[in-house]
Amino acid sequence: MDESLILKLLDAGSECEFDAGQVIIEPGQPGTGLYLIRHGTVRVEAPERTVELGPGELVGERALSATDGLRSARVVCVTDVRAVAVDRLAYDSLVSS
Repeated sequence: MDESLILKLLDAGSECEFDAGQVIIEPGQPGTGLYLIRHGTVRVEAPERTVELGPGELVGERALSATDGLRSARVVCVTDVRAVAVDRLAYDSLVSS
């Protein structure tokens, strides 16, 4: 991922924390934003595969570009997670500039 975009996301977002085992994204929900993982690990259960992602990775961004705007994966915290939440409006502003 482009380092300048990561810096912009960090600036535009707000810190949040989740406990291990917490579901942070469910399929079918509206895509209202994304998370940039800062610390910890999440499991992304997407239709095509299941992967674990950690620091520096994004989750939730696919729904922001999907035609229906809906989440396609379930995201569960494997460990305690600290992330930066960026809402759709801020993300759209960053990628269009």
